[in-house]
Amino acid sequence: MSPEPRPGRRVAITSPRTAAARRPRYPATREIDEQTHLGEVYMRSLLRTQFRLAAFVCTVLACVVGGLPVLFLLIPELRDVHLLGVPLPWAVLAGLIYPAFVIGAWLYVRQAERNERHFADLVDRS
Repeated sequence: MSPEPRPGRRVAITSPRTAAARRPRYPATREIDEQTHLGEVYMRSLLRTQFRLAAFVCTVLACVVGGLPVLFLLIPELRDVHLLGVPLPWAVLAGLIYPAFVIGAWLYVRQAERNERHFADLVDRS
């Protein structure tokens, strides 16, 4: 017969499963490096996000560039306006389109880097 614990005395209770082998937990970076199915899911997620961003930026720039001829077609008076001796359509195409491309590229790089930081945080947390 086991002795009864005295009142006020602590008793350690353990589970028989504490000695059971636990499955090792791999970091997500290892999953990506070893090209497992989970690693492929992570990479596909990043690529899909970056592709969506690139498609959005290209669509916006294409609408701006494609919209200018439509604008000048719909409002013919704009074709007759001169800016510093240069017709307005040429001035817009020569002077405003390139800054729009630079700003679009800058915004794209900034957002793409943000996506990569979010992905790195996600991978580090896993």
